[in-house]
Amino acid sequence: MNKTTRTLGVATLLGLMFVLGACHTVEGAGRDIQEVGEGIEEAAEDTRT
Repeated sequence: MNKTTRTLGVATLLGLMFVLGACHTVEGAGRDIQEVGEGIEEAAEDTRT
């Protein structure tokens, strides 16, 4: 498994844990999903450089 795949996998799992543990409303779920997306973007940028 290459570094990019591993990093994105970890970011996805962490994001899912956060979403499943903290979303009690639709608004909260939207914020959680946005934060997961930002984490994935950061991980992708880190592996690209």
